[in-house]
Amino acid sequence: MNNLAIGKKLSLVIAIQLALVSQVSAADKDSNTAADSDKTSVNDSYIEKMQIIGHDARLSKQTGSATLIDELELEQFKFDDINRVLYSVPGVNIREEDGYGLRPNIGFRGATPERSKKINIMEDGVLIGPAPYSAASAYYFPMTSKMTAIEVFKGPAAIKYGPNTVAGSLNMVTRAVPQSSEGLIDVSAGSDGFAKAHGYYGNTIDNFGFLIEGVHMRADGFKELDGGGDTGFEKNDIMAKLRYDLAGDSFDQVFELKLAYADETSDETYLGLTDDDFAANPNRRYVASQLDNMDWQHTQVQFNHFITGDNFDVTTRVYRNDFDRAWYKINGFKQFDNTYESLQEILANPDKNEDTRAFYNILTGSQDSVTEAQKLILGNNDRTYYSQGIQSDLNLQLELFGLEHQFATGVRFHQDQIERNHTTDVYLMQQANLVSDGSDTKASTTDREKTDAWSVYLQDTISISALDITAGVRGEFIDAHYQNRAPGEELNYLNKTTRIWLPSFSAFYTLSDNAGLLFGVHEGFLPTSPKQDPSIDVESSINYELGGRYNDGNFNLELIGFFNDISNLKEGCQFSSCGSDDDTEFNGGEVDILGLELTSGYSISLTDDIDLPMSLSYTYTQSEFKTSFESGFDMWGNVTAGDELPYLPENQLAVNLGLVSDQWDVNMIVRYIGEMKEASGEGVVLSGSTTEALTVVDMSASYNFNQYGLVYVKADNLFDTQEIVSRRPYGARPSKPQQFQVGYQYRF
Repeated sequence: MNNLAIGKKLSLVIAIQLALVSQVSAADKDSNTAADSDKTSVNDSYIEKMQIIGHDARLSKQTGSATLIDELELEQFKFDDINRVLYSVPGVNIREEDGYGLRPNIGFRGATPERSKKINIMEDGVLIGPAPYSAASAYYFPMTSKMTAIEVFKGPAAIKYGPNTVAGSLNMVTRAVPQSSEGLIDVSAGSDGFAKAHGYYGNTIDNFGFLIEGVHMRADGFKELDGGGDTGFEKNDIMAKLRYDLAGDSFDQVFELKLAYADETSDETYLGLTDDDFAANPNRRYVASQLDNMDWQHTQVQFNHFITGDNFDVTTRVYRNDFDRAWYKINGFKQFDNTYESLQEILANPDKNEDTRAFYNILTGSQDSVTEAQKLILGNNDRTYYSQGIQSDLNLQLELFGLEHQFATGVRFHQDQIERNHTTDVYLMQQANLVSDGSDTKASTTDREKTDAWSVYLQDTISISALDITAGVRGEFIDAHYQNRAPGEELNYLNKTTRIWLPSFSAFYTLSDNAGLLFGVHEGFLPTSPKQDPSIDVESSINYELGGRYNDGNFNLELIGFFNDISNLKEGCQFSSCGSDDDTEFNGGEVDILGLELTSGYSISLTDDIDLPMSLSYTYTQSEFKTSFESGFDMWGNVTAGDELPYLPENQLAVNLGLVSDQWDVNMIVRYIGEMKEASGEGVVLSGSTTEALTVVDMSASYNFNQYGLVYVKADNLFDTQEIVSRRPYGARPSKPQQFQVGYQYRF
């Protein structure tokens, strides 16, 4: 399909949207509503459109496992780590990394969690990853503390939120401009030098509203660097919103401008420990990581326009995100050939021979570098990203041929880019300190990947008595370009195109006001990056789900079984998984993923003033390669049919208990994550290795002094249980230890 044909299709979609809006507008010209009630209505509707999951009915008729974590729930534990928020969501699989959630690894329904690259990560309905098409790994992640809602959606509705339709979407909703004067001051301090300051103020005067919000967070870190030094982080996030409500005779409108800036400096490393050193002290850090540091800045501009009438609304978003990052970190030892082991091999077996023992001693600072091979290579992965685009979504309710239809259609033009300017330096270990050997900094990777992507979706829900049938399709039309920018390599470039249509079908049958059954099937898709050889195929699958819901307002239950029939699995090497910055991708052929998601909640009134809310979330997942093959991918190796996927626990469970009154509350969450394989097959360093099962208890309590504010205390990992959460890329890395925190909130 050529660009002209694509343009015609997209023009047709836009024309249909405009025509429908014009028809509805003309029909509504004679309607008159008071301006004040219009303003409230349009603002409420606009806020709803920033979200995926609605609040219209007690029994949700959405297909797929839709989970909304609202502001009230987020306030219960006051988590600042997205991982801890999502552990209670069924079907979510996570590989922890730094303990604070600085760079999450999140997957849905068995999709690899590596750098959250297989899910759509959105903020206020807009793709927020640094370069979602060109370099999907999410090295930037929005600050959880400023969110008022977190939404997870899996299943057929994934076609509305591409490009990745294999797993689902994560949408984070920032604070809306308030309708009246409103503000907050939230300060807290805790273990390991943790401190947070969070505040906002907003108001609406006549038709004009504004909001200013800022968050500062820091910690000294819980890891103990040999010889002393920083292992913590410092983050800042500032956001401003300007909104104007315009009520009219035919339709109402909202105009909103959002501006945001965020930065982080963190003394984080990829270097872990040997298993023996982990057993002795899981929070130890070798001196070889003393210079490791991540430094990034992120800016965002987003303009939203929302227009609504009696039976339609159109939301248009224009956005631009810029992200600059430099991660200076240990890469390995200087090598002239393949006779020396990688850092992963050294830490997996430091006593293999004299060379590995010497390398290990150098990492710990107990031995100085002597030979050229014993010099250390530190790399600066300096990258510049941008992501920009315009998208418009139309929702329309009307009656055709005696049936109720809910149309949803949208079109988006998106462009993103990554430029790599990676360099390396050579260091000696001298008296437990890294000292430059005096050689010049060398360029290692200098390239650019860029993507232009048009996408369009159309979805229609037809109501026939108790049955709601939804059929839809998504189109992705991707033009990708790779350019090697190193001197003398300018002719090394690649242009690729991808054209694909992704169908979807789902149904919901209402058994009663409180219960219903659901079924869905949709095609999963994951594009390859621009630099990958065309021989690497996109990921493709057919995904099924079947389940039911019950909700009577006090007790709710949702049980969904899913089956992902993957015809071609695609994975890639990042530094976080393989210790390599070449981002090479691999195909793994056919894979089956089978699972069950259960979530339930119930609230008991103990007295007139005290309630006991309870909730449970359980996920069971099985995976299986259907063919045998040999792979150069570190997480696969030599796979035999029947082998499981790595970093996918079979069982996950979260139980939440609370005691809640009008003035105080106490909450506890117990979560269990089963063991996970670190490599699927044989022949790679971590073959046969697994992470241990982990049970963690988090608690929080708060007391409201009314006009004097609210005091809260919280404990993450109350019983201080730590296990190895991963041995990638270089050695064993721990879960977060026990941490206490006390804070104060004042609302005005």
